[in-house]
Amino acid sequence: MKKYENFVRALENLKDIFAYDEPYSNVILTGLVGLYEICFEQSWKAMKEILDTQGYSEAKTGSPRQILRTAYQAKMIDDEALWLEALVARNNVSHAYNQAIALNIVRETKEKYYALFVKLQQELEQNWIM
Repeated sequence: MKKYENFVRALENLKDIFAYDEPYSNVILTGLVGLYEICFEQSWKAMKEILDTQGYSEAKTGSPRQILRTAYQAKMIDDEALWLEALVARNNVSHAYNQAIALNIVRETKEKYYALFVKLQQELEQNWIM
């Protein structure tokens, strides 16, 4: 599955976020936020592709929020609230020129979102990818 493979590669790249510590240069901070954004995008698109393949009609929508809700109902993910929080962080990427917002995205990724993505990969491999 192409979208799943893209997600796995993006997650592998996101691991680099742990190679950097504050204070970040502007370029590093921007790059780390970009790694988060790419991984989030690929994660929900992988969910969408798999749900669609499995016959979930809700997966026809292009809405990340709807895909996350459907994935939760299908038991693909188990923490809908945290995924919706990660969606808000992704939406805030457009404001990453604001250093406080960018720092928060990187901190939250290190503290919560990276593990969320890893858990998704494990779930997909164990129960969804045939």
